[in-house]
Amino acid sequence: MGLILDSSIVIDAERQGDPVRDLIRRVVSTTGDQESVLSSVGLTELVHGLYRTQDTGLRQRREAYLTDLLRSVIVYPFTQATAMLAGKIHGEQRSHGITIPSLDLLIGATALEIEYSLLTVNVRHFRLIPGLTVVTL
Repeated sequence: MGLILDSSIVIDAERQGDPVRDLIRRVVSTTGDQESVLSSVGLTELVHGLYRTQDTGLRQRREAYLTDLLRSVIVYPFTQATAMLAGKIHGEQRSHGITIPSLDLLIGATALEIEYSLLTVNVRHFRLIPGLTVVTL
């Protein structure tokens, strides 16, 4: 078993000034010693935040944080199987009137595909994905 770290966990830690090593320690102390990974979609969200800022100092800090994080965790790719699963979940949920934001759907489907739990501070959208185990810090 393992965990996919949602971008919200990383963003929260970076904003609080927690070094990556402290983030990883907190994850392990809360959830146990299991593999923690990023999804490629979550990485996309983090890179988006990096380039969205106009503040050069903030951009450099975010870039350094992301570089350090990528030394510590594996990035799991978005695969064909994950795309098929995401499409199935999206179609089924929409047929019941439930809308899940696209990027959260893709991150959640990645977690389901590799049979990992999802660690987030934003449970609101992820709880709409059937079968997904959502964990908070």
